[in-house]
Amino acid sequence: MKQTIRLFAVALVAGAMTLGGYKLFIEESPQMVNLQEESPALIPTNYSGLNTNNSSIDFTKAAEKTVHAVVHVKNTTEGTGPQSIRDIFMGRTQPRPMVGTGSGVIVSPDGYIITNNHVIDNATQLTVTLNNNKTYEAQLIGTDPTTDIALIKIDATEALPFVPFADSNDVKIGEWVLAVGNPFNLTSTVTAGIVSAKARDLNEFDGNSQSFIQTDAAVNRGNSGGALVNNQGQLIGINTAITSETGSYVGYSFAVPSNTARKIVEDIMEYGNVQKGILGIQGGGLDTPYVRKQFNTDETEGVYVSAIETGSGADKSGIRKGDIIKNIDGYKIAKFSDLTGYLGGKRPDDIVDVTVLRDGTKRVIPVTLVKLEVYEMQELGLELKNASSSELRKRNLENGVIVNRILSKEMKGYDLEGSIITEINDVNVDNIDDARRVLDRRSYGDPLKITFIERSGEISSFIFR
Repeated sequence: MKQTIRLFAVALVAGAMTLGGYKLFIEESPQMVNLQEESPALIPTNYSGLNTNNSSIDFTKAAEKTVHAVVHVKNTTEGTGPQSIRDIFMGRTQPRPMVGTGSGVIVSPDGYIITNNHVIDNATQLTVTLNNNKTYEAQLIGTDPTTDIALIKIDATEALPFVPFADSNDVKIGEWVLAVGNPFNLTSTVTAGIVSAKARDLNEFDGNSQSFIQTDAAVNRGNSGGALVNNQGQLIGINTAITSETGSYVGYSFAVPSNTARKIVEDIMEYGNVQKGILGIQGGGLDTPYVRKQFNTDETEGVYVSAIETGSGADKSGIRKGDIIKNIDGYKIAKFSDLTGYLGGKRPDDIVDVTVLRDGTKRVIPVTLVKLEVYEMQELGLELKNASSSELRKRNLENGVIVNRILSKEMKGYDLEGSIITEINDVNVDNIDDARRVLDRRSYGDPLKITFIERSGEISSFIFR
């Protein structure tokens, strides 16, 4: 028994010595861990600061406010074409109705509707169908082909639902939007997307600068003239165009800003035509190294003033050649379409504060906008402006209007820019209002005779059919 107790004691002491040696010589000392969070090498994809409970956007209220105010527009025109074998052999043609369709937006309870000019162009009859399937004959009030905006009206017995205007200058890139259209008379349809760009110019190289809101909300055929609205159901644009090689939506659509559309329809209602206010400058953006080299500047944003029109607001206010426009009324001007887009909502005699960069110093110059005295002959793609008495005297003329710009590719080959039109359909024209009246009296499809005095002084007449 004593032997057993002795062996157990020896084993216990040996075990204790073994464990103590392991702890002393073999096991590593524990390390202190720094609990301070280190910056990760990659930015985390889920930002915990977002309130995920409110991150989803509810479009139902915006849709409810707009679907009943977006209408289907049917345009009937008189085309011509052979009607029988006898007509073909005899060379006879007879009128044949042709139908086009699009969408429109009711903007007042008494039935004023905005749509695209190309939706109602050359219409002999306009029909509007509401979302409740009621149909009305529509009257054309006026158009602005340059911005592709038209105003029509229906007479209903009850107050109509309408879409209120929002300030399109306040639209933000990345903002959620709805595109609402009424294609093919299927009642209103809604698609959603975001604003992917502002002040987008689709005619950068045609000399006819425009400014569109670009969105990725799906817009297809039949949606032209429909509404682009914010998540409050307010109108921020009129859907006008898509860019596509197939003719169908491929990811981009474009809308005329609501400020521009609203100003155009108000002008048409008050004056019968569009009152365009201009600064009176010539110039361009600074977005390419070639342009910056031409203008001898290192600035990458803004509009370079290359010339001033005599007697314009820019001339009278003191804007100079070589100035770079950086801002108007607090609105950043990064490119030329920013400038045209902002001025699209302004009228003659409006005063704007123009911030220019001159010799490295910024200065704010108040400018009173002047009326753009031009008229677009849509049939030929020519922009006309009034000729001054001195310009007429130089060519020994008593009347005429100047071809200011060539807007269509088909007419560029005629080299008519700078020519003076003295007669349209054998009627003397003294100013652009005369030209407008002669063309308004012309029936669609009638030949158009134009008498020009070319820059060389030679008289030429063309008949366009």
